[in-house]
Amino acid sequence: MSSGDGLPKGWASTTLGKCLPIEYGKGLTKRDRDSSGTIPVYGSNGVVGTHSTKLTSGVTLIIGRKGSAGAVHYSPGPCWAIDTTYYTQGTPYTNLQYFYYLLVHTQLGSLDRSTAVPSLSRDDYNATVVPVAPLAEQHRIVEKLEELLTDLDAGMAALERVRGNLKRYRASVLKAAVEGRLTAAWRAENPPKEPARQLLARILKERRRRWEEQQLAAYKAKSKTPPKGWEKKYKEPAEPDTTNLPELPEGWCWARVDQVGDVQLGRQRSPKHHQGPHMRPYLRVANVFEDRIDTSDVMEMNFTPVEYETYRLDYGDILLNEGQSKELVGRPAIYRNEVPGSCFTNTLVRFKARSGIDPEYALAVFLTYLKNGRFQKIASITVNIAHLGAGRFAEVEFPVPPIDEQKQIVIELQERQTMISAIEALLDANIKRATRLRQSILKRAFEGKLVPQDPSDEPASKLLERIKQARQKAENNGKPKNKTRRKRRTA
Repeated sequence: MSSGDGLPKGWASTTLGKCLPIEYGKGLTKRDRDSSGTIPVYGSNGVVGTHSTKLTSGVTLIIGRKGSAGAVHYSPGPCWAIDTTYYTQGTPYTNLQYFYYLLVHTQLGSLDRSTAVPSLSRDDYNATVVPVAPLAEQHRIVEKLEELLTDLDAGMAALERVRGNLKRYRASVLKAAVEGRLTAAWRAENPPKEPARQLLARILKERRRRWEEQQLAAYKAKSKTPPKGWEKKYKEPAEPDTTNLPELPEGWCWARVDQVGDVQLGRQRSPKHHQGPHMRPYLRVANVFEDRIDTSDVMEMNFTPVEYETYRLDYGDILLNEGQSKELVGRPAIYRNEVPGSCFTNTLVRFKARSGIDPEYALAVFLTYLKNGRFQKIASITVNIAHLGAGRFAEVEFPVPPIDEQKQIVIELQERQTMISAIEALLDANIKRATRLRQSILKRAFEGKLVPQDPSDEPASKLLERIKQARQKAENNGKPKNKTRRKRRTA
């Protein structure tokens, strides 16, 4: 049997402001904290440090006010809640664990109405209507939730560990690929037809030939005769410094990025290019993820025919994040004609592999450098943004296998990556299923369907009245008493 508002008999509906009043957290900068203390310091996203002094006296609920707005944290003992939070210690008639689960289920973050930093208004919190069970039933609900959610959380933690292991395995497979360990057995049975040193020499010869063709074409376009010794202007890319580089398998050799491909920075964005007769789509750092081009937000800009020839993307070009957070700088993806006719901006660096270098193999090298921190080492930092730098990237070492082995590496990688992706998809599905199950358990709990009701329980309406009286008593005790002046006796 339920009450008129759809709640089980004995339950009551009220607002958070009436049953669980909150207070503002108190500022405590990192400089002022005593890190040798044991009192946890809570911010809106959880524990952010320790301190030797406590702000609260016992069990506390901390609620995100700024930043992770609406996030709820449970402190089993005294703590310090900083000024990006609200906090509450409840009353003698409040089971804070019940309200912790209730607030998690309520999803206070949905009340955020800010346009800048996510925030939770105290008025919105106070006005939120919630169901309150009798106190005895609150204890039973918490006990059952602890039983069910402990098992569920253990399963979720196991799934997350597997996902972390898969992430590490993916990185180790890439590392093994570009070090030659992945194809060691294949290489033993397939001696190279053309060792990498010969392949590199052929690539460099072709590089010079193309440069000469471009120079002659430029002289011809200007109706000029090439001057004597013009060929000497060609700049041969430097050899890599192999002093501290690991030894490669037999038949491989070290090169530099600019020896095996063309490196170019994209064109700078400018208001004057926002309109014009030659509007074309372009990719920027927001479109280039790890081995994936995101086309959900592609912009356009004016590129003249000459500029289009310079910045046009071709199938197989590799784009790397030029400006990014330090851990993501150099994040690469292959352009596979996702947006035909696209160009790119200077937030990206393009690598165009030369004939003899498989772009898919080159992508594996760059993904390895992303994950092992190689790109971080060469990046420059300006205003918290890491810049890869086209020049620095061009000088990075590049392991070159024979062309046939490059293709075999790509095959071996694709087989393993497909397997890893399938397992990750299965993990994601199970994690989503577990999340839905958690929500379902909480929903049943606060509909009064998780544990049976007991008619002998004191109704929640009386509980709310006790909470109200306790608040009024606390407020009255906190009011300063009016001092009366003693009247002077007159003669």
